[in-house]
Amino acid sequence: MAGVLCRRGLRSAAAAALVIPCAAQAQEISNVKSLDIAVQGAIAQRCEMGDIPSTDFGDLTRPGKFAAVRVAFDCNVPFTMVIKAQNGALAHTDLPNGQGPYAGAVPYSLDVELPVRRPTAELISRAFDSRSLAGGQSISSAGGIAIDGLLLRLSLGHVASEAGLLAGQYGEVIEVTIAPN
Repeated sequence: MAGVLCRRGLRSAAAAALVIPCAAQAQEISNVKSLDIAVQGAIAQRCEMGDIPSTDFGDLTRPGKFAAVRVAFDCNVPFTMVIKAQNGALAHTDLPNGQGPYAGAVPYSLDVELPVRRPTAELISRAFDSRSLAGGQSISSAGGIAIDGLLLRLSLGHVASEAGLLAGQYGEVIEVTIAPN
């Protein structure tokens, strides 16, 4: 096999270039029709969710109150999200069933918007009433992965009692859990 010329530049005061012959590094393979190359790699499974801030609605007698929050959420595998409420309503801390003609709970609805990719981008959207969340509800990514966070919107409902709400503090705890499939 003929030699291949290798060009190497030398830097000197005269700036001369020198051409030196060198041997080829690979030899021809005859009668080869295919070649298999084995490659491999891995990507670690990841499902992470940012903090969901607490919300203070203040005076609960004003109708139409809501809170919306975008939560950082990244999951590179299909998953199921489970949402469970402690009380199933924004409940009075001491008397959740109320007292006399006064109600002790404010129902609410929770809307969830979850952008996923499977392989095209889609939006999974679900709405839950507070009573159904007391038993827990789930949302499946249906084979998709989370691509752009999570939007949660909690809207307060109407109190069933004509007398209104019992005075005092009200609260609810909503737990959101992610389980990779």
